[in-house]
Amino acid sequence: MLYGILIILALISLFGLWFIQYGGPNLPPNIDELIKQIQTEPLPELMLGEKGFVENEGIRIAYEINKPEGQPKGTVLLVMGLSSTLLDWPKYFYQPFLDAGYQVIRYDNRGLGETDWLTDSWAESKYTLEDMATDGMAILDKLGIAKAHVVGVSMGGMISQRMAISHPKRVASLTSIMSTGFFYDKKLPGVPRPFLMGFVRGMVLYGRDLSKMENKMKLHLAIRKLLVGEGYSTDDKYVLQKALYELKKRKGYNATARDQHGYAIKKSGSRYEELTHISMPTLVVHGTADTLVPFPHGKKYAPMIPNAETLFIEKMGHDLPRKYSADIVSAILKNMEKAS
Repeated sequence: MLYGILIILALISLFGLWFIQYGGPNLPPNIDELIKQIQTEPLPELMLGEKGFVENEGIRIAYEINKPEGQPKGTVLLVMGLSSTLLDWPKYFYQPFLDAGYQVIRYDNRGLGETDWLTDSWAESKYTLEDMATDGMAILDKLGIAKAHVVGVSMGGMISQRMAISHPKRVASLTSIMSTGFFYDKKLPGVPRPFLMGFVRGMVLYGRDLSKMENKMKLHLAIRKLLVGEGYSTDDKYVLQKALYELKKRKGYNATARDQHGYAIKKSGSRYEELTHISMPTLVVHGTADTLVPFPHGKKYAPMIPNAETLFIEKMGHDLPRKYSADIVSAILKNMEKAS
């Protein structure tokens, strides 16, 4: 009996050692030196536009608007995903819209960035994707914008779909990137095991003591590395700079937002039937190597939207890498032109 227990304990220990070492992407060997360097250098300015706030349903929503030279010929509203702030829209992604003459709005979803964090009161005021869609509409209302070209990624794609369904007169065109029409579709694969194992590993290694700035930055980079696809990697320095900017110049990261957004996704259920009624020009973008929302999700819901165009990118993961950004933006601009 004792011998059997010892064998089990030994196996658990061996698995634990394997898990710590191989259960997900490793940080670069010079991570500590890189973090020290970033902490001593001036941070790049990551918010170059005009910042504003609007209240919706008692929640103050933070946004940033970037304007092109001359009179804007339209508006692009960027909707970010779960637990991600407006800073996760990289400049290399949205700059081409400015160059093309469009003004660009980024904003923080509920519970994130400089938007109100719902902590103590969240249990009494749980919200859905439908509620989150009205936040973007409130921004457009404040700025006097009748219609916008809506671009969303991941959960932001789900929110963008909801905007197109519930507020069709406000959406000139729709782009849904690495998203789904029903995340809990039992006929489709769920979150891949490597991502789950890597996330747990990151929390074990760096999430146990988040009082240290270095651990916060390492955890952020570790999670970002879980999202990349095949044949490219993260810009480690930029990801760490962005994390430090969020922590020092904004409000930091809200750990409860993940659960709040997860609840909103689950509570909102399927949009399959409603997707069939979307009438504005639509583009669905998905990577074949998506590490969080598997590619079959994109393949399933895209044909449900009448006349939707698709851009399926080989080896792209659950991110917006510079490698594929130009192709994605070019396809979005073509889709936007259909609306005019």
